[in-house]
Amino acid sequence: MNRLTRRTFLKNTAVVAAGAALSARSWGQVSGANGDLRIGVAGINSRGKNLLTEASRIPGVRIVALCDVDTAVLDAVAKTYPDAKKFVDFRDMLAEPGLDVVAIATPNHQHALQAIWAMQAGKDVFLEKPVAHDIWEGQQIVAASTKYNRLVQAGTQSRSSPAIAEAIAWVRAGNIGKVTVARALCYKRRTSLGKTTGPQAVPATVNYDLWCGPAPLEPLRRTRLHYDWHWQWVTGNGDVANQGNHQTDVALRFLGETALAPHVFTVGGRFGYVDDGQTPNTLISMLAYPAAPLIIEVRGLGSKPDAYSNMAMGPGGSAGADTSAATMDKFMGMSVGNIIHCEGGYISVPAVDYSLAQAYDRDGKLVKEFKGVAGHMANFIDAVRSRKASDLHAPVRQGCVSGGLCHTSNISYLTGRGLHAGEIRERIQGNAPMLEVFGRLNEHLGANGIDLTKDTATFGLPLTVDPKTERFTGSDAAPANALLRREYRKPFVVPQLA
Repeated sequence: MNRLTRRTFLKNTAVVAAGAALSARSWGQVSGANGDLRIGVAGINSRGKNLLTEASRIPGVRIVALCDVDTAVLDAVAKTYPDAKKFVDFRDMLAEPGLDVVAIATPNHQHALQAIWAMQAGKDVFLEKPVAHDIWEGQQIVAASTKYNRLVQAGTQSRSSPAIAEAIAWVRAGNIGKVTVARALCYKRRTSLGKTTGPQAVPATVNYDLWCGPAPLEPLRRTRLHYDWHWQWVTGNGDVANQGNHQTDVALRFLGETALAPHVFTVGGRFGYVDDGQTPNTLISMLAYPAAPLIIEVRGLGSKPDAYSNMAMGPGGSAGADTSAATMDKFMGMSVGNIIHCEGGYISVPAVDYSLAQAYDRDGKLVKEFKGVAGHMANFIDAVRSRKASDLHAPVRQGCVSGGLCHTSNISYLTGRGLHAGEIRERIQGNAPMLEVFGRLNEHLGANGIDLTKDTATFGLPLTVDPKTERFTGSDAAPANALLRREYRKPFVVPQLA
């Protein structure tokens, strides 16, 4: 395979970008507009496999390219798609003639750069959530989609659910009163990564330079390269932006909000084990909108200590699996999903396949069900064919907002300090929703042998956000604004377009 150099890549994409703004008539002359659409998928070890399956079931879509920096993963998946070409370097895949669209399911820290590269090369993009590793990157993706006239669908698949759409319309019609609290629940088992004593060997099948990409090229400090990157800040954003991003997006839609919350603060920590993970496995986030709050609850520990909670996993272990779901806490019958509290009852949206939403009255009696499921990738393909951004169910701008709520939550946590339970209660007096959720969190930690009268939780810095500029304001804003973007390792630099 001929390796495309960065200089050649940028030269080629500049030429392509100059002609990327296609009119409706010119698009009709592009291969794929009336014939098969040819798709390449990058990052095929986990979520990318699901995207490949979805794409393979859509009439008129051909999988022509597979990309992964791990040749072991690449070779294994290629057995299912023998007609697709294999690529290790994402830039090489983009240079492949005849590629129409790309789907990106690589680690979070790669999303923005790869999406922008793809748009510069004239490709439409299906981009997994969170669409960016930080808020600034999301702004650059949105600017790139405008500059290069490309369609970008965020991978928040619940937006293609007719059941959820109907439930939202039913609530907005006043059938159950106004929304009082929108709750996003992520009670999902996350086990210990284990604690290493030094740098770990990178699998021989992995191009580690490409894997790191924009992140520092530093020694691996966890037993498993794949998936567990979610729990280290340089590459991931924790479960609030992993599973939690889906539920945050649903809650945002029920509230009818389309911008970042003007106020945010958090309480949380990494409890139950000492390992190489950095992100909180336990977090509550209060995102205060003027009409009603959005509350995110993340719990990675079970309802009580068990063999998984404090177990240091070896190389075969994973913090990525919900290993004992039966022991997870439930709130109003749910562990992962949404509870939308309303004046006249509540809406329950379980996060199974987003095919169901249920309305209950104040007495807990089921009064209405909404059912239906549709393909999110199929919607993206339909929009690519129509060339109408309005056809996208999850335009990237809204993906940036729901992901941005998770990022502001993490920034509050990162700028916070450790406090005991009594001190936390003093600071949230008068905030009834937060007192309620913290009370339940304190009980949950107590059931796991964690006493916040002796131990501390991180009380995140209460932050004020300007939804228009997407920057923090006030006297405490400086350390928070410093976390809105990252430094990049050359040549993997996200360009400033906004």
